[in-house]
Amino acid sequence: MHDIKFIREHPEAFDAGLARKGLAPQSAELIALDAQRRAAASESQAAQARRNEASKLIGQAMAQKDSTTADALKAEVADLKARLSDLEEQTKAADAALADRLAILPNLPADDVPDGADESGNVELMRWGTRPTFDFTPAEHADIGPALGMDFETAAKISGARFTFLRGGIARMNRALGQLMLDMQVAAGYGECATPFLVRDEAVFGVGQLPKFAEDLFQTTDGRWLISTSEVSLTNSVREQILSAADLPVRLTALTPCFRSEAGAAGRDTRGLIRQHQFEKVELVTIAAPDQSAAEHERMCAASEAVLQALGLPYRKLLLCAGDMGQASRKTYDLEVWLPGQGAYREIASISNCGDYQARRMNTRFRPDGEKGTEFVHTLNGSALAIGRTLVAIVENYQQADGTVRVPDALVPYMGGIEVLRARPYAPVGA
Repeated sequence: MHDIKFIREHPEAFDAGLARKGLAPQSAELIALDAQRRAAASESQAAQARRNEASKLIGQAMAQKDSTTADALKAEVADLKARLSDLEEQTKAADAALADRLAILPNLPADDVPDGADESGNVELMRWGTRPTFDFTPAEHADIGPALGMDFETAAKISGARFTFLRGGIARMNRALGQLMLDMQVAAGYGECATPFLVRDEAVFGVGQLPKFAEDLFQTTDGRWLISTSEVSLTNSVREQILSAADLPVRLTALTPCFRSEAGAAGRDTRGLIRQHQFEKVELVTIAAPDQSAAEHERMCAASEAVLQALGLPYRKLLLCAGDMGQASRKTYDLEVWLPGQGAYREIASISNCGDYQARRMNTRFRPDGEKGTEFVHTLNGSALAIGRTLVAIVENYQQADGTVRVPDALVPYMGGIEVLRARPYAPVGA
């Protein structure tokens, strides 16, 4: 959500920011809607003031037995009452029209975000790790996975496309990864949470997914939404609150299932675990004061990178260009892990600073020390990591010629000492 006062005072800067995200100028329309809203509100206030004044004059006229004046004032008050009702409706309609327009507009990119229309404009900042070399042709996880327990056929029978049924050692690795990631983030200072998986409209609106991206989500018959990430629950845990400056930053983490319709992904990544309707992810969320958010963004990115480094997975860090960022973000880093089977880097984490965009939608503020007024907080979120894509990266980077997969050293204690995942036949029932 945007500050209409900023738009009134800086229309050129606002339109320039939208242009960097590929949108046409909006300020003139928004300012016109705001003018209608302000005019209706002003007229309503004036009418209410006159009504109060006329009501007092009726009493004075009655006391003076001036029935003619009293009757005229009563007629005026009746007219004003009807007019106030009309003005109230006009004000509500103007408020709603302005709010609806503001609600669908994306956040403005930060000044240090590069220009660009799509992923081709992203800037690579660094690479970490050495890509593995093989004395055989490395395979993709979707080809190795079934023998290791990635049962795509059973999942398709139960649920359809873009689901996976994990069995045996690979299922244990899925669980182990979640525990390793959570332990690392708790050690890094993020408070562990267990959140709801179903949320109401206002929670999804608060993070910027409604109203524009409803088709990307799953909704229940009673109107609740399945979370696409625990960012929704964690960020909304402070909605409609005024926080103390002393309590900031608030750092939170959770491991949850995530549900996405992948409405715009027809034909993309149909094989394997890359793009699923249901997956698990460890999420990081930070609620910060504006002067803390830039440092917290770097801190959060480092926390995500630490997981990849602990697992020995080569990756690169990108700064996304303005046209490739999400709706709520003002600055985003993507981490892309190397997948030998695909011979490409693929996204495994996205870490975003949303500024006060989500805070305005949630009405979340803080009171700076020594001040009476309040300011909107800044919100940040990031993956640490998506577990399915981490499984993909481990299988492809640690595969061996005989079809086995080495378990990364950091994960061995979480696997009960298992050091190698071995191919084995899996019956239709059981593991």
